[in-house]
Amino acid sequence: MTVRARTVLVLVAVLAAIALLGGVGLGRWIGDIALPGGWRGCTVELPESMPGAGDGQLRRVSLDPEQMANAATIAAIGVQRGLPPRAVVVALATGFQESKLRNLTGGDRDSVGLFQQRPSQGWGTVEQIRDTRYATNAFYAGLERIRGWQDMRVTDAAQAVQRSAFPEAYEKWTDESQVLTAALLGEATGAVACTVTQDPVMRGAEATAALTDGLRLDWGGLESLLPVSTTPSLSVPVENAQAGWRYAHWLVSHATDHGVKRVTFGDQEWTAEGGSWSSISGSDIETGRVMAEVFA
Repeated sequence: MTVRARTVLVLVAVLAAIALLGGVGLGRWIGDIALPGGWRGCTVELPESMPGAGDGQLRRVSLDPEQMANAATIAAIGVQRGLPPRAVVVALATGFQESKLRNLTGGDRDSVGLFQQRPSQGWGTVEQIRDTRYATNAFYAGLERIRGWQDMRVTDAAQAVQRSAFPEAYEKWTDESQVLTAALLGEATGAVACTVTQDPVMRGAEATAALTDGLRLDWGGLESLLPVSTTPSLSVPVENAQAGWRYAHWLVSHATDHGVKRVTFGDQEWTAEGGSWSSISGSDIETGRVMAEVFA
């Protein structure tokens, strides 16, 4: 057996052991593991000027591309429904616990999807629940039916919706969920950064069309989205800085599955190759809009 093969086997064994132990803390470090091929995933980090989450002042969470894209969709749909940030925290904590923010094909008994909802319990058909937007809206609708959920602990609000056999399990994901919520709702600048090393899933006009559809479905409205004819790009007009960072972070979160090459907002730029945000100047600065360029 080669050294590389032994390394991969050891990595698989470690991840399996973590899964058997319930995955405590998995979302905090999985994106930092140097997997074969150099993939390093996504990092969400609040700046030092912002308070961290929880007693331990957690301010950094690492996710893989699927987890990051699902987290961004959960946050966007919460905003679209007019819900407060607390609802997004509850939804993310539930997604962490139930599926590690993955759209699972199965689970306990007939549970499927991001929130492990069960067709037999009236959540919808398997096909519906496997649609992340349908599942997210169904979760939020269930949360809105709970009287006083806004004043509950995260784990109590989640349990009131999910009715899990492990009612305290959601609480351990509160800190991670608060960090993600702050970043994905645009409260922090350049807080979501993803490194994309593999070939893009889609390119050109297909990628631009998919981004346009995804933005409109997740956020609602956005009729003023504009494709840019000179390059395979998309222009998103925004009314303020927080809205701009919401869309910018969403675009970076979906970079892997939508072929995003470059995102700019104000004097900040993210690139798939560099994987981080940096300052730009001169003619590259756009005012009042987020620009997304996809791979040609």
